[in-house]
Amino acid sequence: MAKEKKTVRRINAGYYFSEGFHNVFSHGLMSFAAVCMIVACLLIMGMFSLVAINMENLLGELERENEFIAYIDETYTREQAQAMKSQLTAIENVADVTFVTKEEARENYLQGREEVELLQELPATVFRDRYRIHVSDLERISGTVDSVKRVTGVAKVTVALEIAQGFVLARNIAAGVAMVLIAMLMIISLFIIANTIKLATFYRREEIAIMKMCGATNGFIRWPFVYEGMLLGLTGAVIAFFMQWGVYQLVCSMIPDSGMGVFNIIPYTDMALHIFCIFLLSGFVIGVGGSMVAIRKFLQV
Repeated sequence: MAKEKKTVRRINAGYYFSEGFHNVFSHGLMSFAAVCMIVACLLIMGMFSLVAINMENLLGELERENEFIAYIDETYTREQAQAMKSQLTAIENVADVTFVTKEEARENYLQGREEVELLQELPATVFRDRYRIHVSDLERISGTVDSVKRVTGVAKVTVALEIAQGFVLARNIAAGVAMVLIAMLMIISLFIIANTIKLATFYRREEIAIMKMCGATNGFIRWPFVYEGMLLGLTGAVIAFFMQWGVYQLVCSMIPDSGMGVFNIIPYTDMALHIFCIFLLSGFVIGVGGSMVAIRKFLQV
């Protein structure tokens, strides 16, 4: 008995799939319209996502370049100052520590000021040995600065907390806006696809009514539409993925000529697998969800 039930289910699944596949081609114009809408919606969501990812990457790079300076006590010798590196590196959230001598500090200061003769006479002793410190998490920079100040031999610490907090705020706002926009686009896509499929279903309302009068269950009528929506959604996802790839590559090729080449754009190939999986999942949800919403009205005969 159990074997018979499994066989029936297998046959029903095969029938539903074949009917859904047949419906895609038998109503070619509406199927084409649905696929086009899915592709358009996924492309828009994809572009917003890629912009958000690259913005996050850019802000991350700016964060990593942000640093603060720890000045060493003037009474410390060069060897004592260099020996402090292990203590500073061991502090939590410190990503990188670079020792800068007085001489190097003088050279850095004079860069771009070569025309000021008075400054050229400044001796290196005017400057202090120092450490340039980068942090792993910019949100925790205040605590890291406090820990550095407590290290014996550190005379002074300079940090632009406002800039650091600005980077964190910009990153959080960008992430929040991107999530809201993507969620809104997903809902709009479901609504558009549902109405597109509902329009396609409208032309088959008499067929559905006849099937209902002949005793067909809601599930028997619904599942071919669900499989049809799934096929349309997955087809649109695959097309959108490759179109997104082409558009992204085109935009990336234009960036160096626009003077924005200083920004490191993430290669599409580095994100391709994740984007493909997200597109497939989104196409599946949009296609199946749109079909379920569309068919519900016509089952109430």
